[in-house]
Amino acid sequence: MSNARNYAVLQDKIAIVTGSGRGLGAATAMKLAQEGAHLVVNDLNEAAAKTVAAEIEKLGRKVLISHHDVSDYKSANELVEKTRSQFGRVDILVNNAGITRDSMLLKLTEDKWDEVIRVNLKGPFNMGQACARVMKEQNSGKIVNLSSIAYLGNVGQTNYSASKAGVVGMTRTWAVELARYNVQVNAIAPGIIDSVLTQQIPAEVKEKFLQRIPLKRIGQPEDIANLVFFLSSEASSYITGQTIHIDGGLTAGIM
Repeated sequence: MSNARNYAVLQDKIAIVTGSGRGLGAATAMKLAQEGAHLVVNDLNEAAAKTVAAEIEKLGRKVLISHHDVSDYKSANELVEKTRSQFGRVDILVNNAGITRDSMLLKLTEDKWDEVIRVNLKGPFNMGQACARVMKEQNSGKIVNLSSIAYLGNVGQTNYSASKAGVVGMTRTWAVELARYNVQVNAIAPGIIDSVLTQQIPAEVKEKFLQRIPLKRIGQPEDIANLVFFLSSEASSYITGQTIHIDGGLTAGIM
């Protein structure tokens, strides 16, 4: 007997994925669409967002393209209101949008600090608060925040590590506060994933990283997308407030 599913797990759910014009966000948006969700593809890059939206529409899903800057409080709230106006609800929020502006502590400028905190920490707060208001009314919802194993600390990433540690803290707090409204909130902390950023890493540096990863490979965007899908589904209904490392075992060996 075949084990293939003949139904879509997220049939007609409404999902917002920030920063979904490329990379992890695009892979996540496609995965959720494949599982039946209608998508809000949010990205500041208009061309990239349109490309992803076109692929989702081929699956027969509805798509709202958004160029809202989620790090701006007013803009984030406008995005959520527009989503509710068009679809009537918000079932899933994936806070994926993020940036890096790496620098050693003694050379880190105020501008680089402020920019990373604004996008990586304030952005998820803006979207989380706006969506939580809708999810409270619905008495249901899923929020998945993208952190990073860099929240444990990483050379040259004071701003990035701080922002991602903040995401973990917000996730745990929201999980406790929103549980009464049947909203589950979890975070994902990716390790080294094949992306535009990691493709710029010199080959010799990348090889050193690979030697530290027990599974001996760099993760793929689809690895993250699969976990987001699980945390967005009812299969994870008793999981909340958790930060799941998806890093090929890299942090398992950290003492």
